[in-house]
Amino acid sequence: MTETLLINVLFLLTPLIMFLIFLEDAYPISSKKLMIFLSAFSMVLCMSFPITLEIGFIFDLRYIPFIIASLYGGVKVALPLYAVLNVYRFFIGGEGVIQSFFFSTVILLIVIYLGRKFIAHHPRKRITIATFLSFLMVSFYLATLMPFYGATATFAVISANVLSIHILGTLVIMLLVEKIITNAKARESLIQSERLNTISELSASVSHEIRNPLTVSSGFLQLLNQSKTIQPSDKRYVDLSLLEIKRAEKIVTDFLSLAKPQAENMVRSNLEEEFVYVNNIMSPFAKMHQVELNYTFDNSITLTYDKNQMQQCLINLYKNGIEAMKENPGTLIVEAAGRGDAITIRIQDEGVGMTKEEIARMGKPYYSTKDKGTGLGMVVVYSTIYKLKGRIHVESEKGRSTTFHITIPGTE
Repeated sequence: MTETLLINVLFLLTPLIMFLIFLEDAYPISSKKLMIFLSAFSMVLCMSFPITLEIGFIFDLRYIPFIIASLYGGVKVALPLYAVLNVYRFFIGGEGVIQSFFFSTVILLIVIYLGRKFIAHHPRKRITIATFLSFLMVSFYLATLMPFYGATATFAVISANVLSIHILGTLVIMLLVEKIITNAKARESLIQSERLNTISELSASVSHEIRNPLTVSSGFLQLLNQSKTIQPSDKRYVDLSLLEIKRAEKIVTDFLSLAKPQAENMVRSNLEEEFVYVNNIMSPFAKMHQVELNYTFDNSITLTYDKNQMQQCLINLYKNGIEAMKENPGTLIVEAAGRGDAITIRIQDEGVGMTKEEIARMGKPYYSTKDKGTGLGMVVVYSTIYKLKGRIHVESEKGRSTTFHITIPGTE
């Protein structure tokens, strides 16, 4: 038994090892095709080399990769794995094919139901859910065997081995998976932070150098525009030039917002003044787009921040939310509240939404979902929050809505 058990443990670990060594740089951890391939590979190996107890009872660990991958990947992963499991079990043949089909169908329905909100849970809760589901699955399986063995010592040995192996196996694999996810997020956060720091260092010096000639050019063009000798046909070109200079100044302003916090702008507050200010200046913009602002503030936690950068960060979030509802005006919900020792901000629109690929690229320099966007607005948002050691989580559904969840720890 010990030999086959260790081999099956290796079958469970092999997909994780393969991912870390060969596939981590090529595929994201959330790739559903990768989940299906690696999990199916592990399931087939477990079914091909089952564990045999000394008393002659045979079982395998096929449901551990099936449950874990289905919970993380949802129905798009669960259904292909369900098909692989049953087709290969039919190919193996022998007794219990019909029972396996019935049992796997019950497990499929459970994991599809639980998988809808599984990713949204805290990592510890995800580990608990998967382990408890494994316990329920094995308990149900043992209950179907009870009529054949009865309350005998043999059945007690079977129950103890099957339960302990499945629960410990699920727990270990879940811990490793969550560690891989945590490391991937930390690495992405580090890369993003380094990228923003580089832009921040360049932005201040470059922006100041560009702003000076822009200001001079704008001034001369405005004087030329007021001249009585200029022809109407030529004035049109001056107007266009002024508009382009104004757009360039906006880009420069966004760059300046990426600079390091300035000592003269640093304040310690609970953000209420910044939210009131941004609400006041964004209300006309919202009315112009027929968008209703729903704002609530309930926070007493304070932090130290650059006043100008925080205002620009909030303005960009408000503006993006309002512009997302250009086609179908709705309500922009803005909530700020104190939770424990951190400030939580929720900004939700009823706009066009984003795909998972668009969310993954959010905050990267020069990436924008808008036709004429530069992407610097969201870079400002991410840069400002990261400087305060905060976190941003985006939830979105294409064609429906987008919600920004921002958590900023308070400072002593």
